[in-house]
Amino acid sequence: MVSAPLKQYRAEYIAGFEQRSSMLRGACITEYVEKGNQVEFLVADTRDNDAVTRGLNGDIPYQDVNNNQLTCTLVEKHGPFRKNGFDIFGSQGNQRRIMMQGSQNVMNRDFDKVILAELGNATQVLSGGAVTATSSMVSRVKTILGNNDVDIEEEDNMFFVITPAFHGYLENTTTFTSGDHVHIKPLAGPTRKYFRWMGFNWIVSTRIAGNGTANETCFAFHRNAIGHAAALSEESIFAGYDEEQDRSWTRATAYHNAKLLQNSGIVKVPHDGSAMAA
Repeated sequence: MVSAPLKQYRAEYIAGFEQRSSMLRGACITEYVEKGNQVEFLVADTRDNDAVTRGLNGDIPYQDVNNNQLTCTLVEKHGPFRKNGFDIFGSQGNQRRIMMQGSQNVMNRDFDKVILAELGNATQVLSGGAVTATSSMVSRVKTILGNNDVDIEEEDNMFFVITPAFHGYLENTTTFTSGDHVHIKPLAGPTRKYFRWMGFNWIVSTRIAGNGTANETCFAFHRNAIGHAAALSEESIFAGYDEEQDRSWTRATAYHNAKLLQNSGIVKVPHDGSAMAA
């Protein structure tokens, strides 16, 4: 037995398991704000208009397009951390670097949290209650969107945000794993943020409400159904040192928010992930 054991502390820290990047910003219509606190999204269509014939007077009756302006109000958000000089001096690892990375991680998670909350304001829900994921469920969701004239053939713009449990059930379906059905292999190749299957770009997120329970709320949507606005110039990481109080600090700041643009382009999908997550 060693009578006076010696410990060596590794200088480089090991990052803990956490979400570090935003998964959902790339799935939205994004608008970068240079100045101001609001963004006006315009949704225009001719959904209710039909082709016309000339009237009895010989004139063509003209119609107007539908213009719907939707306001997204930016909200000030911060990811701040602070440590005094002695705590940094006496701690293992580069504490300033840890704080800076932490500030960025907090803000990236907030982007997804805000977007998911706005997706939750959609009112179109897949009927049948929370059940486990199947390929037929995905087909039903796509059919609902297609019946709403959503451009479901635009696969670059179609997204499905799911939980790890939902993903786990998909991995046990033949159509997910079989080469006869899948051209872009979700189980092979390099690591990707998204994988494509059955016409959707799939995003696995642990930020979904009810994650790991019998009442998870997943979302299928077209990019044009959800907007995200952010003040790009303010999305920065700041770091400093307070000599008077001997404190180091870091702060990530962003002015941002999300806005539901077209309810018909979003389907809420209740899912039971309790058995898979247990």
